[in-house]
Amino acid sequence: MKRLRHIFIQGLLALLPIATTLYILYFFYALLDNFLGGLIRRVFRVTLPGVGMVSSILLILLTGILVTDVLGARLFRFGEKMLQRIPVVQRIYFGSKQIIDAFSLQGKQIFSKVALVEYPRKGIYVVGFVTGACKGEVQEKTSANLINVFVPTTPNPTSGMLVLVPEKDVIYLEMTVEEGLKLIVSAGVVTPQ
Repeated sequence: MKRLRHIFIQGLLALLPIATTLYILYFFYALLDNFLGGLIRRVFRVTLPGVGMVSSILLILLTGILVTDVLGARLFRFGEKMLQRIPVVQRIYFGSKQIIDAFSLQGKQIFSKVALVEYPRKGIYVVGFVTGACKGEVQEKTSANLINVFVPTTPNPTSGMLVLVPEKDVIYLEMTVEEGLKLIVSAGVVTPQ
């Protein structure tokens, strides 16, 4: 029974990222295919298969062009300010945006290194991500040089806790941030070389 449960969990962890990606792509495809396909059928009385897929790709490219352009980026920020004024939408949109920004490695990398820290007690280690040196009031009130280490939860690394660790107690690992994330998401099943 234990082996069956182990096999099931491994299969679930392997399929989850694929299923999530396919679901999001299918959602965009179905939304655009129903809207544009229906519009084309009514206006031109022709059925065009694949309209959803082509329009999804074009929508993503158009959005990318828009947000990388100076004027488009300003327009996008203005739209985000408008979204901030809508209570429920604000929480959903900006919550998901923070998660994506934290774990997408575009532009600047939020996590600089992967590290081991002894937590919650001596002799027990957790994998965490170094986010930088501690500054401000917290550092001023302690005698040790502290390092900010984000310790994510398994298998959902979007939640976790910040641990302030004396620099001498941080054990830096050679693995990349991506390999560290794989280790955490897989609950230790996928371990880097």
